[in-house]
Amino acid sequence: MAAADDGRKAIFFGRFISAPGPESLLIRQGAVLVSSSNGHGVLEKTDWTLITPAAAFKAFGVEEQDVDFHQTMNNGFFFPGFIDTHIHASQYPNVGIFGKSTLLDWLTTYTFPLEASLGGKEPLADTNGAYEGNRGTEIVNYSTSNPLSKADAVYTKVIRRTLSYGTTTASYFATISVPATNLLADLAFKFGQRAYIGRVCMDHPDTCPTYYRDETPDQSLANAIASIEHIQKLDSKGELLAPIVTPRFAPSCQPETLSLLGQLATDRKLRVQTHISENIGELALVKHLFPQYESYTDVYHQAGLLTSRTILAHGIHLDDRELETIRTQGSKISHCPASNSALGSGFCPVRKLLDNGIDVSLGTDVSGGYSVSILDSVRQACLVSRQLGFVNGGDKKWNIGVTEGLWLATVGGAKCVGMEGRLGGFEPGMLFDVQEIDLSGENSPVDIFGWEKWDERIDKWVWNGDDRNVRNVWVGGRMVHSGK
Repeated sequence: MAAADDGRKAIFFGRFISAPGPESLLIRQGAVLVSSSNGHGVLEKTDWTLITPAAAFKAFGVEEQDVDFHQTMNNGFFFPGFIDTHIHASQYPNVGIFGKSTLLDWLTTYTFPLEASLGGKEPLADTNGAYEGNRGTEIVNYSTSNPLSKADAVYTKVIRRTLSYGTTTASYFATISVPATNLLADLAFKFGQRAYIGRVCMDHPDTCPTYYRDETPDQSLANAIASIEHIQKLDSKGELLAPIVTPRFAPSCQPETLSLLGQLATDRKLRVQTHISENIGELALVKHLFPQYESYTDVYHQAGLLTSRTILAHGIHLDDRELETIRTQGSKISHCPASNSALGSGFCPVRKLLDNGIDVSLGTDVSGGYSVSILDSVRQACLVSRQLGFVNGGDKKWNIGVTEGLWLATVGGAKCVGMEGRLGGFEPGMLFDVQEIDLSGENSPVDIFGWEKWDERIDKWVWNGDDRNVRNVWVGGRMVHSGK
């Protein structure tokens, strides 16, 4: 079937399932008409009374030969595309490689050397294969013929892999390299994934290795602007691809750098992404590096980085005053349960965040997280919430169920990336970012016996499903992945 991005309209017929609210699993049978007349695949009309394809053509007033048509399988359904609000594209080769590290050790041992290598250079290892970290190392060319060959391979793989898992939107951290960051933007735009691309800013001499940091705050700002302008040339409207200001986290940046980036985001009305309160050791480091500030949150607040367009990854160890500041500023939290468990960072109190009026979404945090699957993040969010309930005396109020997890992965994600009302559902006017799920395929890890109700089948999909259940994926009406 041709995609709906060639000027033609398309009808999608069958079962449509979404989670418009934390306790609302909406299961509907019918059809939607997708139009790309404005250059973007938008849901033009819906009809939930239709029971045959012929009725759909008639209801929408179109001739069969004039539209593309797609119908779900018997055990299939259309579901809104997943939104990953925190993923490090540059770390994809390290998924599952974190040993017994905690956050700060993991960064210097595994992360910084890998990220540096994607810019065409990498630190030399000592005789034991260990990188010298902050002691200052020599650097060598990774590839004399194409210095970005490694980045090309990594970024191509991670974009295709995330699409295959139904991730239609991703907020990506890249590296400090401007050319490598620009390449990530080029590839995301080429493959059709909705993406927010951030060139990582880090220049603090006490926490960043000499081989992998900006020399000055002004250089960090200039490099950020260079990538921003490249991205905006690719998509001037920012509809499919947009830049996002990305200070790695407070300890990696000098105070002046944070303030320059905050002003940049304000002046150009840009999104911001960074980390906050992920790890106890990190909190101590922030207090040591920024003794003049009231809290970790205050560091960002005083720099002008907390806005309604800001995504803060993790947010595990925030106190009540910090929560109030984040709520007042309208900033968002990306919950990354798999990464938090893998690195032993702690349990994010999602219920407390939501009860305090803070928008929450889900991130994979690859490669702190071991998988690019947001579906896995949904089940990990459910599991972590139960552990949090246990350590709070068995209080079930902390529990996140399947429906709420799916809501966080779609509607919650849309809120956090500034696309509320445009992504995450099947209402007229929404962009058609959708995955088609098939539970009965030959290689499906989900066993369906036929007597399960549809809400039970969704439960089975969340707990047992993976990319083998993803039949097709569309972004803005354009088919960007087919797993047939």
